[in-house]
Amino acid sequence: MMSKLAMSCDEQERLLCYNGEVLVFRLSKGNFADKGPAEIPVLHVRRMVFDRETSAFVQKSTGFFSIKEENSHHFKIMCCNCVSDFRTGMTLPCIMLQGNEKNNVFKYSLLFLHSTNKFEKCLSFRLGHELKDSIRVLNGPLILWKHVKTFFYISSQTGKVITMSANLSSIDWAGEIANVGIVLIGQKSCSLSEEESTPEPSKSDYAVWNTTFCVYLLESEEVISDTYIIPPAYSTVITHVHVCATEFVNNQLRMSLVALTRKNQLISFQNGTPKSVCQLPSGDPCEVQLMDSGEDLLFIVSFRSSACAVWEKNFQVAAQWEKTSLALIDDFIGTGREQVLVLFKDSLNSDCLSSFKITNLENINYSSEALGYNEDDLVEDKPDNRYLMIPGLERRVKIGLASIQEVQQHLLLKEKIVLKSYKALMNLLREKEDNTSIAEEECLVTLCGNEESPVHTGDGKLSDNSQDSEQLVEKIWHRVIDDSLVVGVETVSSLTLSLNQVTLSLLMDEPHCSSFRFIKCQNRLIKLCRDSFLAPCPVPCEIGSEAKRIKLTVDSEEEEKSFACAEPSEKECVQTITAVTPLSPLLASSEFRCTLLLQIRKSENGNCSEQHYIPCGRLFLSLEDLSSGKYLVTFPKKPIEHMEDLFALLGTLHKTCFQIASASYALTSMKAWLLEHMNCEAIEQFPDICFCKGPEGLYGTLFHWKQRTLFEGILIVYSRNRTALLQCLHNLTRILPINCFLKNLKSGSEDLLSDRLALTLEKELVILGSLSSALVQVDNNLVETSKEKSSDALAALSDRTESSHPYREELQREKQMLGMNLKVSGDLYREMTMKLAEVQLKSDLAAQKLSS
Repeated sequence: MMSKLAMSCDEQERLLCYNGEVLVFRLSKGNFADKGPAEIPVLHVRRMVFDRETSAFVQKSTGFFSIKEENSHHFKIMCCNCVSDFRTGMTLPCIMLQGNEKNNVFKYSLLFLHSTNKFEKCLSFRLGHELKDSIRVLNGPLILWKHVKTFFYISSQTGKVITMSANLSSIDWAGEIANVGIVLIGQKSCSLSEEESTPEPSKSDYAVWNTTFCVYLLESEEVISDTYIIPPAYSTVITHVHVCATEFVNNQLRMSLVALTRKNQLISFQNGTPKSVCQLPSGDPCEVQLMDSGEDLLFIVSFRSSACAVWEKNFQVAAQWEKTSLALIDDFIGTGREQVLVLFKDSLNSDCLSSFKITNLENINYSSEALGYNEDDLVEDKPDNRYLMIPGLERRVKIGLASIQEVQQHLLLKEKIVLKSYKALMNLLREKEDNTSIAEEECLVTLCGNEESPVHTGDGKLSDNSQDSEQLVEKIWHRVIDDSLVVGVETVSSLTLSLNQVTLSLLMDEPHCSSFRFIKCQNRLIKLCRDSFLAPCPVPCEIGSEAKRIKLTVDSEEEEKSFACAEPSEKECVQTITAVTPLSPLLASSEFRCTLLLQIRKSENGNCSEQHYIPCGRLFLSLEDLSSGKYLVTFPKKPIEHMEDLFALLGTLHKTCFQIASASYALTSMKAWLLEHMNCEAIEQFPDICFCKGPEGLYGTLFHWKQRTLFEGILIVYSRNRTALLQCLHNLTRILPINCFLKNLKSGSEDLLSDRLALTLEKELVILGSLSSALVQVDNNLVETSKEKSSDALAALSDRTESSHPYREELQREKQMLGMNLKVSGDLYREMTMKLAEVQLKSDLAAQKLSS
């Protein structure tokens, strides 16, 4: 709700209304005398609110601002207003101060008042001339003034004084129009042509027809309209203008406004045509304000020492007040509609507003005079008092409906942007040319995170840009196993991922639909190394603590065998993400087309994950391909030769992890046992994977042995069904050493989590031991006390020998505690406790993951 400028009779005090409050600014304790010590000027503010129960203004809060300007003196308040801050868009009260400096230099400061009663200096500048009454403070904030015959302005955005280029003789209104900016309505002189000019024009005719009203846009410094404003015949009598409404019709600005004249009239203009005229009851009108009382609109006209109200509907005087100092418009009693606060003279001599009247010229009337009370407003149980609530509720309903409409428009805009983004994404995945304009592209949003370089390898071949270092996908392929479709995406080995960080999705392309349908599939992340270690040597490894041996396994990226005789060869790892989905539902039509979408989630320092979206290409599969056996994987008579077939099997077969440990026998020959007793054969490209060629039930089972220590390892079994897994376990129990321990791991990382937990617990114990050894016993004064206490307790219990043993143990523990007064260096203690907290946090996280 816009607050109006208000001035009191004291030049060092100003009043302003803001959000139903009355702000009283007072500049005090200034150096206004030529003699005596200088005093620091202080700007005070009081927030006054109206109390309906007492029908008086009460003080809500106060604030102050010390003006510490060494070279300035004789400060005074120039003006105050409520304007918006360009940084936040919020409307705040502001006040402008003037200080005198040497050599006739004047310093001006503009202060914002925040809700915490803190002042903020938003603008400060110096001028070689003094500003008079023709000062306007506009949104930004922006200060506009006139000196001699030139207009100047300065804003907090530019910070420098700018001279207006327009040749305006006066500015009758300045404000901001929505979707246009800050505009000025003023009068400018226009020269007549020789044909139009008369030989001897009179001075009055020349003054009238040589002046016209125009609308000047301050940002572009151009006149945007000089018609449909005020006829030139009124140019010599207009003193004040107030714009009520504006609109553009055929790129022409039309406006509705009211104006005050020197003939004491209030005139309404509609698109440059006089509409209504009201003869005012007093002379010298200086300001007009618009008040919305809810049912009707009123114009509040202020004079030098009086004020009146004029109905907008019939342009008749509704009320008149004499001996007034100012009139403010706001919602002072909180009904949701505006009222006028009329302050009478001598009302500013005390700490509160003692002489006033609040009214909407209908059913709301409050007055500071005892005889002027409206009993219906004071007695709550009167039936007529309900009318005070109905207007407020109606206004709230209107505001709520307007807010709902704004939210609906915002949601429609968001939906439009998302639809455009979705359309652009679909065109990208279909490899179609996007016809989105540049203006529309600025509104698009990313639906699935950051877009990476796409790979178009629908036929399994690498694209031309696959050698790029930033390329993440090297190859895509697909296979058919039984009734399942397996799609694989091979990524670069340098990309470190886990299954919860990556998702491979299949988007089915509907034949006669513009949208995609996500296909439900199961993902699996597979990492294999091409080369194996050298043959193991029976020489035992170096004896050390269990946690140290665990550390060798946990901290390395690849599993290391501490019992190897020689250095292992360099491993080349292959990382593939597979997606498995049932094939039958996809072949409802003769052809199946889908798009591969890879989504990678990365988190840094525990923050929210960042998603990267990679379109990998398109997949085409037809009934003809299935009939010919193309892409079909069967269990061959000899070990698997193609790497894609192996990954397809690893993606579809049932995966089961077993932890195998033996306390008496080393498990270094586990791979040899698999090859010999389980009738397995190592795959040439990946020697760590063993292919079972045993009986028909076990044929095609894959084994992957990971040696952890001499006596422990992880065996991963890929079986076709549960029956084949049971046969494998039955055969394994025959070849494994006696007293060998097998444990089914629900997750392949459970053993690593256990090792990490053991390692962190060991570190925690080491730090606790270091902390205990650093403690020094410095005082044994409490030992005697503990002895006396323990002897008294034992004497009291001497007659109860059988039940005294627990008490003796408790006293002994208490004696030991009381006998230790340990101290340690503060810096050392802080350092150790920090290390201990970090290790405990790691152990807690490992325990939490292990338990889940």
